[in-house]
Amino acid sequence: MRTVTLKLPDNIDLNEKEISIMLAAKLYDLGKMSLGQAANLVDLNKEEFINELGKYNVSVFGETLEELEQALHD
Repeated sequence: MRTVTLKLPDNIDLNEKEISIMLAAKLYDLGKMSLGQAANLVDLNKEEFINELGKYNVSVFGETLEELEQALHD
């Protein structure tokens, strides 16, 4: 596994875990990682990671909330 170093301004109020989860969620959302890979990246089990995805508006179903609501009304 590779290690990436990221330099952020001091005024960014995020800890390392939060940044890691954000990155894993985005990589999962883009299809670059599987759910298991993304969860493993941030040392969470799949259920815990699924719970985190909602905080970043990432659907475990591959659709946005708006798309799911639209499908319900069609």
